[in-house]
Amino acid sequence: MSSADDVAAARPAPTAPGPPGGMRTFFHVLVNTMIANVTTSFLWFGLTFWAYLETQSVLATGLIGGAYMLFIAVLSIFFGTIVDRHRKHRVMVISSVVTLASFLAAGALWLSFPEADMADLGQPWFWLFSVIILFGAVIENMRNIALSTTVTLLVPVERHANANGLVGTVQGMAFIVTSVFSGLAIGLAGMGWTLAIAVAFTLVALVHLVFVRIPEDKPAAADGRAPAIDLRGSITAIRAATGLFALIIFSTFNNLIGGLYMALMDPYGLTLFPVEIWGVVLGISATGFIVGGLAIARFGLGRNPIRTMLFLVVVMGVLGALFTIREWPWLYLVGIWLYMCLIPGVEAAEQTVIQKVVPFERQGRVFGFAQAFEAAAAPITAFLIAPIAQFWIIPYMDSADGRSTWGWLLGDGAARGIALVFLFGGILTVLLAVLAFRTRAYRHLSALYQDESGSVPAAEGDDGAVDVGSIRPPQSDERVGERRLET
Repeated sequence: MSSADDVAAARPAPTAPGPPGGMRTFFHVLVNTMIANVTTSFLWFGLTFWAYLETQSVLATGLIGGAYMLFIAVLSIFFGTIVDRHRKHRVMVISSVVTLASFLAAGALWLSFPEADMADLGQPWFWLFSVIILFGAVIENMRNIALSTTVTLLVPVERHANANGLVGTVQGMAFIVTSVFSGLAIGLAGMGWTLAIAVAFTLVALVHLVFVRIPEDKPAAADGRAPAIDLRGSITAIRAATGLFALIIFSTFNNLIGGLYMALMDPYGLTLFPVEIWGVVLGISATGFIVGGLAIARFGLGRNPIRTMLFLVVVMGVLGALFTIREWPWLYLVGIWLYMCLIPGVEAAEQTVIQKVVPFERQGRVFGFAQAFEAAAAPITAFLIAPIAQFWIIPYMDSADGRSTWGWLLGDGAARGIALVFLFGGILTVLLAVLAFRTRAYRHLSALYQDESGSVPAAEGDDGAVDVGSIRPPQSDERVGERRLET
């Protein structure tokens, strides 16, 4: 395809009115996704707890967490391409089947070797077992991309922010259940039974999904031989709305500090609490997901979701710098709770903007690209910080020199090295978000989103580039919005 063809393909078609019972169908899809998220998160948390308790290695948990995000980064564009080229229900079924097969394979491996060998970092079975579970959990993320596109398919445009807030609420509910019961399952029943429970509930989610119907036309077939990973199509759709790539970068700020949490939050928490209690602490703190998600569902994101997102990222950085300033369990719990209150707002802001300015036919690829780009930040920081913390920062903070240099700020305790990492990670996040407010891309995308159009088409200039100045709202959008509200 030529550059002109690419730009033309990126132009959104007029939005179709929502189908009868669209909101009811959306709630069914939302609940089914919650079941799947609960199951995979339950096993993912269980694997992380088990790995640290068996090995006492921050490096192991950092590598596992980094590998999870690396899988997402590598596969998300492929997932987005699949979502765009197939009906969303079929995509969700395929995701559930592959996840179930992965967990069954992990169970077979667990039964084939003694647990002592499975928990030995020097044995290949530990890493193979972890990779198989991580792969099954990553495949489930394809459902989340599909869920984001069903908001466009089933929900009126003026309620997208509210629907995305509900998505954040469901994720919070899943986090609460899994964090509490993963710790209890590992502490009381062990890794084997934790895996068996995950297999059972994955099957439940698959059976439930069979009876869900999502009304959707078959996606149009691509001309010629379409690539399995349509990176070009993703980039074309992103370029069609100048500033959209900057939005993805803004969202990535959250993942920079997220990589630190992925590698170090569990080790820090497990120094303060027994594993069974730590799971409960995570469950309590995860109520912040529900509070934040319900707040977005009730009040939306304001006139400018991009501004709201960057403000929330600034607050996240401040929390990340301060919530381990002293080794107080209550401070850690409150800090995590407040941080989780903010996550649904950041994620809903990005989703709401993409759903408005990107054509439905390419939203899967754009969501996949965004997920890949943002996910890449977390494993980079996790892979870097885990060995640095293990072999340099933690020993340094345990030394007399480290305590005398930083003790006035961070106090005393067994995990002051991790606290030092969180402090500088939070400060860096604040600086990046504040600088983002000053960029031209922020101002342009803010103006583009606040255009009255429900979905912004791109016009092509003489040189084949996107002419943002010629963007005008399609006349049919208002009438379509009215029909969707009536539905």
